[in-house]
Amino acid sequence: MTAGLRGWETVMKRLLQRRIGKLALVLGAITAAMALVGLASAKKKEKVLLPDYVLTAQTVAVFILPETGEPMTDPFANRKAQEEVEKAIMKWGRFRLTQEAFTADLVIGVRKGTGKIMNPTISGGPVDSRPGTIETTDNQVRIGMQQGRPPNGTQTGEASGRTSPGMEAGSITEDLLQVFRGGDTYAANSAPVWTYSVKDGLNPPGVAAVEKFRKTLEEAEKAAAQKQQQSQQQGQKKNP
Repeated sequence: MTAGLRGWETVMKRLLQRRIGKLALVLGAITAAMALVGLASAKKKEKVLLPDYVLTAQTVAVFILPETGEPMTDPFANRKAQEEVEKAIMKWGRFRLTQEAFTADLVIGVRKGTGKIMNPTISGGPVDSRPGTIETTDNQVRIGMQQGRPPNGTQTGEASGRTSPGMEAGSITEDLLQVFRGGDTYAANSAPVWTYSVKDGLNPPGVAAVEKFRKTLEEAEKAAAQKQQQSQQQGQKKNP
């Protein structure tokens, strides 16, 4: 009797182990499928679609973002970042640079990161003025003259004004580049159409933020071309 019970327990244990093994295989397959779906969703989310006015833009103005103070340790940090972005755009060759927001198809705003939570700043006076620029790349020379202050507070201060100290609070570790629609619709409180922030993203020689925008724009142009091609093919099928 005891031997029979032991044999029955052994058989039941084997059946239970088999069922557990099958259940584990099913759960593993479900987990793998969910991972693939999540990966596909993540890839779709990474694909940035830019508005048509960005794809067709020809001119760009580069400014320091409004309400950006200059670090006391490097009062011209944002100005240097602005010039490096302009040089990178000249080297890219995709856009023509302009000095005024209302004549530009796009406005690019920049801000240099400091890596500090509390950052003493200075604004106004010569630090925030930009009467003219001379910029060179390997094969280009650009001379620009700004007529007065840019509209809507895109840069602060005046050459004849007094400098004033300030304090920026919050995490501004990373460099920031934002793209806005230019022209008459641009204002200091306009929402950016594209934003990118990364540590040292505005540093030469690569200027990673501009390179990222270039890749994003090229991907958006390819996606738009594919969409147009698919639309044309569908139209041909409807009207053979």
